[in-house]
Amino acid sequence: MWKAQPRTMLFMIAGNWLYGTGEALLITADIGQTPGTVLAQGIQNLTGDSIGWTSFYISVGVMLLWIPLRLKVGIGTVFNIILVSVSIDVMTPLMPNPEHYGLAVLQVLAGILVIALGSAFYIPSNLGPGPRDGLMTGLHYRTGIPVGRVRFGIEAVLLISGWLLGGSVGLGTVLVTVLIGEVVAVLFGVVGRVAPPKSFVTKIDQ
Repeated sequence: MWKAQPRTMLFMIAGNWLYGTGEALLITADIGQTPGTVLAQGIQNLTGDSIGWTSFYISVGVMLLWIPLRLKVGIGTVFNIILVSVSIDVMTPLMPNPEHYGLAVLQVLAGILVIALGSAFYIPSNLGPGPRDGLMTGLHYRTGIPVGRVRFGIEAVLLISGWLLGGSVGLGTVLVTVLIGEVVAVLFGVVGRVAPPKSFVTKIDQ
């Protein structure tokens, strides 16, 4: 997971940057974030650091939970932690701040699409999962609990913790929760037509 063809690396890098860009769209829409960003905002309230930096702290913290699961870190894991955090900080100032609620909803939908596209690019590279993806699959294989339930539990912990710390929860959070899985599934099929065939990950139980 530390060596890859240039094309695969390009897909992985582009995917992580797009993921952070989608997060930036949700942040500036300001009607609710993804669970991870809700926690990042909550931590920001305590530390005063940027969303990118607090996202970095969270990613490293989640990755430490891999230790008892004996999961292996790949180059994709490292790039995910760094690039998503940097992308959020770089792209957030460039995104619009809609004044009308309807425009904010449209921006959230655009953010979901960009996040899903980024996921469809970087996950199939098979160069090491992102921290939450790795924890999800690791717990799934260790416990036998369906991956959907495991991911829901992880996201719920992040969301509740962030909300208690003052992170932004709203319609955007609901839309991400409801739509992201289906949008990623659709875009996997689209990206799969142009991505390196051997880069796609093995399916796991839903």
